[in-house]
Amino acid sequence: MRITIPEDRKLVHEMIMPIRWGDMDAYGHVNNTVYFRYMEQARCEWITSLGYDVAPGRESMLMINGFCNFFQQLSYPGELILKTSIGAIGRTSLDLYTSMALTTDPEVEAAIGGATMVWVDLTTNKSAPWPEHVLQQLR
Repeated sequence: MRITIPEDRKLVHEMIMPIRWGDMDAYGHVNNTVYFRYMEQARCEWITSLGYDVAPGRESMLMINGFCNFFQQLSYPGELILKTSIGAIGRTSLDLYTSMALTTDPEVEAAIGGATMVWVDLTTNKSAPWPEHVLQQLR
């Protein structure tokens, strides 16, 4: 089953990431679980680029759901362009998408995945409305 990716999303971050030898499995291609690590790294770099810490404090942006649509096998050596985009922004959550393409063929998506992110008050462990300072960054 493929998850439909909305066309209406805003590019917010882009980065280059190498494919490492250890990312491959016994079949000689990047293991499916590693695509989620690539998306995680892109999310972390985006969050820190906004000036927020990914280490827990009193509040934080946390992932509550994730998926990946795979289109092309990847293997070492190679470099990926990871593009992070924001979709719908709700009262306490937002949809985040990360597309992956080889730097040698940047127009062809190897995969695209997404995550639902929520703002959480870590003192109560409950989702909370986006603070205005975060909404200003997201918009």
